Amino acid sequence: MDLVQIFLKGGLAILVYVSLIWILSLLKKDAGIMDIFWGLGFLLVGFIYLSADYSSALQPRLLYLFVVLWGLRLSLHIGMRNLARTEDGNFPAEDARYANWRSQYGSDWWWVSYLRVFMLQGVVMWIISIPLLFGLQDKSSLHVIDFLGILLFATGFLFESIGDWQLRSFKKNKGNKGKVLASGLWKFTRHPNYFGEALLWWGLGLIAVETGTFWIMISPVIMTWLLIKVSGVKMLDELLEKTKPDYAAYIRNTNAFFPGRSK
Repeated sequence: MDLVQIFLKGGLAILVYVSLIWILSLLKKDAGIMDIFWGLGFLLVGFIYLSADYSSALQPRLLYLFVVLWGLRLSLHIGMRNLARTEDGNFPAEDARYANWRSQYGSDWWWVSYLRVFMLQGVVMWIISIPLLFGLQDKSSLHVIDFLGILLFATGFLFESIGDWQLRSFKKNKGNKGKVLASGLWKFTRHPNYFGEALLWWGLGLIAVETGTFWIMISPVIMTWLLIKVSGVKMLDELLEKTKPDYAAYIRNTNAFFPGRSK
């Protein structure tokens, strides 16, 4: 089976996957569950790529292990956050982004959500998975660039994990309600979790890249652009500036994405 056939097979699996999650979202009336299943989708498509032409070489097995670690941690983190009970014992409402769209589209939201949330994220997932397509078919030994990729992945994974842990600990303290976290990694960047996410995908890209396939690095480029300009930094900053009085000052004094000293 050639790479195009494997890629199409992965795309079909993603289509079925997001469609099933969409049906579940209609039953739960919560489109935000797609966020929980985002990371697990890469485990699915990665397994398809890996099993299409399985190799006992270290590189593809190491690459898939990293994807599993990242995907499971992210899905577990978002799942625990979304399912955490509020003070009154009820489950939290749908994420504000999806709730606003649900209100905007009204009775049409059931099918609009399929296109705007689930199909869109499925297409993005398929494109972002391109480095996995090549890397999980590779049978070569590790090279210098692979070790650089491992370093970037490890750094990004830790940055994202520690950032999420610090924010979760901050929110557990009821005295911090309405306040802005500006310590730990959050002192150096307003979005350490997004920075870590982008960095680890650059690492996965470098592990997967080989001579003649440098074009696959378009995948981490797209991921970074999405995190900064679309669904990450831009959207969250606009929301938090409206809901947290101190956030405007935090924006002025702290880098948006790349870590740096406080201004």
